[in-house]
Amino acid sequence: MLKVGLTGGYATGKSFVARQLESLGCFVVYADKLGHQVLYPDGAAFQPTLALFGKTILAADGTIDRKKLGAIVFSSPPLLQQLNDIVHPAVFELETEAINGFESQNPHGIAVVEAAILIETGRYRHYDKLIVTTCEPATQIARGIQRDHLSEAEVILRLSKQLSAADRIRFADYVISTERPQDETLADLHRIHAELRQLGEASPS
Repeated sequence: MLKVGLTGGYATGKSFVARQLESLGCFVVYADKLGHQVLYPDGAAFQPTLALFGKTILAADGTIDRKKLGAIVFSSPPLLQQLNDIVHPAVFELETEAINGFESQNPHGIAVVEAAILIETGRYRHYDKLIVTTCEPATQIARGIQRDHLSEAEVILRLSKQLSAADRIRFADYVISTERPQDETLADLHRIHAELRQLGEASPS
């Protein structure tokens, strides 16, 4: 089985690319969804996160309000690191479990993990290939404002905490720009998928 990492900066189109690869037959693990899952009241990261940040991060229904939590950690790198130290191991455990289950049924398939910080955590080393999505900073800001209902200042703050596109591209086997017309992005995706499929079919079972 071929294991592929998919990463990129905030609002660069990772989820769009992931959905397209999924439609082409790849098994996709969305790390952000797993990140939500481990922070649910029955998730492995819920109690440690509550112990660190206190009940002020809870919504009225007793779940963690991710917007409140995000406002805290994105303005404090040390707290963000502490949160990552809680959440990431729990996410990696679920990710590994999902991939192993897929591999047992599809030894020559393609598993893709879509995650924001594969490079920063060193997790990219666990994959055979790495895809990086990119677009212009102005596009990231516009998408963040529209999609997440954040202010321009909030989006810029998030971008300032991330690796630059140039730093990510240094690690990439494939780079997909979502700045261009969608049909051009899709053409690149189909070409990359064809190459990945050949590699997957050639991988040992």
